[in-house]
Amino acid sequence: MKKKISILLMCSLLVPVLQMENVSAASALDVVINEVAWAGSLDSSSDEWIELKNNTSSAIDLTGWSILDDGSSTYSLSGTIPANGYFLIESNESAISTISADSVVTLSLANTGDSLVLQDASGNTIDTVDGTGGAWMAGSNTTKSTMERIDSSASGDSNWGECTSGNGNLSSAGSSILGTPNSLNSVSTSSSGTTVSLSISDSSPEVGDSITVTAAISDVTDLFSYGFDIDYDASVLDFQSASEGSFLSVSSAVQTAFNAELQDDTEGVLVIGDARTQTEKTGVSGDGTLFTIQFNVIGGNGSSAITIDTSASFIANTTTDIEANMENTSITVLSGAEQVSNPQSAEGTDRYSIALAWTAPSAGATSYRVLRLNQEGDYEELGTATGTTYTDSNNIIPNITYTYQIITIKGVSESSAVSVTGIETRGIKGDNNRSDRVDGRDLEALAQHYGETYVDSTYEDLLDTTYDGSINGSDLIDVGINWAVTYSE
Repeated sequence: MKKKISILLMCSLLVPVLQMENVSAASALDVVINEVAWAGSLDSSSDEWIELKNNTSSAIDLTGWSILDDGSSTYSLSGTIPANGYFLIESNESAISTISADSVVTLSLANTGDSLVLQDASGNTIDTVDGTGGAWMAGSNTTKSTMERIDSSASGDSNWGECTSGNGNLSSAGSSILGTPNSLNSVSTSSSGTTVSLSISDSSPEVGDSITVTAAISDVTDLFSYGFDIDYDASVLDFQSASEGSFLSVSSAVQTAFNAELQDDTEGVLVIGDARTQTEKTGVSGDGTLFTIQFNVIGGNGSSAITIDTSASFIANTTTDIEANMENTSITVLSGAEQVSNPQSAEGTDRYSIALAWTAPSAGATSYRVLRLNQEGDYEELGTATGTTYTDSNNIIPNITYTYQIITIKGVSESSAVSVTGIETRGIKGDNNRSDRVDGRDLEALAQHYGETYVDSTYEDLLDTTYDGSINGSDLIDVGINWAVTYSE
């Protein structure tokens, strides 16, 4: 009989021990209050929710846990929060209509602020938010943005920020939530130092240049997959290609699935993702290159950012997202070619020449193109100048008004044209052979080419004294009017 009693006594003593083993022990900040939607949503002020985050690598049973609201309300919890995962407590099942709640309790968070204390089943304080019960540290009752924890492993009133961009979830009537339920906070940083950084091959390119953006990761543990939205100014950059870095694959023996495409095939948002597709689900640790992107610089002056959209981007191990610091980059497109100013013309030093001059643009120039309007109404390039003067002595006919264009070249960039006109008066119309007298030789030359037009290979510019693209009767009239006239300086 004593033996039976002893066995029964031992069993009765084991029962509470076994029950206690079902309640996972936790230390301070193992689970934290990670995000608070204290203002509700644009649809309803009652769409309140609280997100918990597990900072450990083990699942934790929340049965018997509770959140004390200013000491006056107690929200009882049950269920399990996965390793490094999230747990959503919603005021009603549709507070976040696109995600099922892990727990539904009648939340009533004051807009003026509340003290929230997370306690485990033994009544131990695991995390405290707004311990004084004063105003919320972040969030907005106007935009309904949530209050997000910056570093999930740290505490303090300064460790909170206002959500800057949502992750696509909707509230009770379909409005967008300015919050990040069940994903990395938009203001999140990594206490471990894990960082994804963008760097650029040339931070001061010119229009026409090609640049490479490199995404590198450092101090990461067990990276298994990632997804990034890379935002850029489509008026400045044109996407060319993206390539996988070596970090996830490590070697040719490791299979990965890398994808990179423009969102809706439209410049401005590049969607990139990669994951290790091995049978054995393992990650990789350390530092390395995730991917590179090639862009062409197509326009714009001044600075242009290339950024990671944190609301749509993540890095993850095999079970959950990894907190990381995200560092963006930017380029400053060097000023493109600017127009010249103050264009002028004058008769050149030598007869039958027109001298052009202009003021260089403030941003400088590599060279200048000089063009002249031809007989057909098209601009033909005469040549280039490295300085701010150019002399045209290309078959100039006296008393014809010529129209010129000057174009600035800077690197591979060209400015729009600036026009100026010029005239040469030192000579006689009809003196086609430039003997300083109009006579039979000029008539003979005109007759030899009479009827020819600008497109004919035998057409001669100096015989077309009316500069209309045709050697005809109007040019013969110039010879007749000035017959036997001589020129003297």
